[in-house]
Amino acid sequence: MIKELCLGASIAVLIFLILMGQNIIPILLLAGLGFFIFMLMDKKGLVTSSQFTGYSSQVDFTFDDIGGQAPAKQELKEALDFVLHASKITDMGIRPLKGILLTGPPGTGKTLLAKAAAAYTRSVFMATSGSEFIEVYAGVGAQRVRQLFKAAKERATKEKKDGAIIFVDEIDVLGSQRGSHTGHMEYDQTLNQLLVEMDGVKNDDDVRILVMGATNRDDMLDPALLRPGRFDRIVRVDLPDKAARLHILKIHCRNKPLADDVSLDDIAQESFGFSGAHLESVANEAAILALREKSPLIHQHHFKEAVDKVMMGEKLDRKPSDGERYRIAVHETGHALLSELNRPGSVSHITVTTRGKALGYMRAVPEDDLYLYTRDFLEQQIQICVAGAVAEKIVLNSQSTGASNDFHEAVKCARQIITAGLSSLGVIWEEIIPRECYHQEIQEIISQQENIVEKILDSKLAALKKIAQLLVDEEYLSGDGLREIIGGREVLN
Repeated sequence: MIKELCLGASIAVLIFLILMGQNIIPILLLAGLGFFIFMLMDKKGLVTSSQFTGYSSQVDFTFDDIGGQAPAKQELKEALDFVLHASKITDMGIRPLKGILLTGPPGTGKTLLAKAAAAYTRSVFMATSGSEFIEVYAGVGAQRVRQLFKAAKERATKEKKDGAIIFVDEIDVLGSQRGSHTGHMEYDQTLNQLLVEMDGVKNDDDVRILVMGATNRDDMLDPALLRPGRFDRIVRVDLPDKAARLHILKIHCRNKPLADDVSLDDIAQESFGFSGAHLESVANEAAILALREKSPLIHQHHFKEAVDKVMMGEKLDRKPSDGERYRIAVHETGHALLSELNRPGSVSHITVTTRGKALGYMRAVPEDDLYLYTRDFLEQQIQICVAGAVAEKIVLNSQSTGASNDFHEAVKCARQIITAGLSSLGVIWEEIIPRECYHQEIQEIISQQENIVEKILDSKLAALKKIAQLLVDEEYLSGDGLREIIGGREVLN
């Protein structure tokens, strides 16, 4: 009705101006430009339920299909039970949960947990990303937030569902601390609208809305978003431990033909630090390697090659010169010897094959997943890091730039020793300690370990040269082969 009145009034004004002999062409141009801008902004701000993916309770995806993450799944289920049993919590006078935040490293399964939550609660699932709410036009983000909540209710009503889960991935883009974006109030307006919408969620609504967010940077979120009454639960989704990695590998290998020599337990042990996404890629790459070799079954060596590929990258055609090749072999042998002598059985294999940014590498297998480190452990890590450069110095009487990353890791370990109060400085505050003192302590820690490594490698010089030459000839040496050489009497003398 209002649009018709405005249109009629506009036509009447134009007719009046024509009768008065006025030139209306500039007015028409301005009106057309204004209409175009209005339509463009309206299109930018439009959010409909068709832009999101809905998952009903019949979706064949449950918490059982997610490997590992038992603590996160348990905590999430407890929170979702409040959504499932709304009448019971009302009788108990319990306020409904409005938001659940999933936080943790990339690839750990935060989006999968949100999808499983929708199936668990028999709710409509609508997924979006924080970046979809931020535009150059003022007010567009706030409008999209309003329309998103409206679209969730409409879709749930259409599908005759009692609840809807709105999942916002990378919510730190939308919910970062207000005032952190200088000169750009669009971020703050969008966040303010999200806070208002979450405050408006009530237990007696026809459609119960639960907001789930996922982020890798929860430290960037605005405190108003994290307070109780908005995001009531913060669920930590961490990297999987060995048992969880084995569970994830079994899930991703269910549809793959595995040979009898495959030991997923060994692969789980070798993949320390891998996320669920990494492990899925390992299983997929192993199948691709088997297909490339025209093998009907996936063997253990395919999985080992896949772990290297996911960790380091694809093999390259770069061929170092003979002199560089021998230097690389000496360098990697130094790493391997110290790793094996400090922790027997830790070396998986050594190779001088160029892969990714590495001209060669030694891969070690941790015996157990460790979360606390002693000074002895960190010093052994420093020894392994500097052993490559020390081996070059002993055998070739010079060092190369190939040890740059090794020294970087050695410094990180030395810093851990200092900041944990395990150095001769005692307990310190890293921010106020003089830089010269800090740097000198790091140098002393690393120098002490270099001297220890030099004595060890001097005593194993025959083994060092033998293994390095074998690497040059064969390009690859297994951990068992290394241990056989180290244990041989001919190289111990």
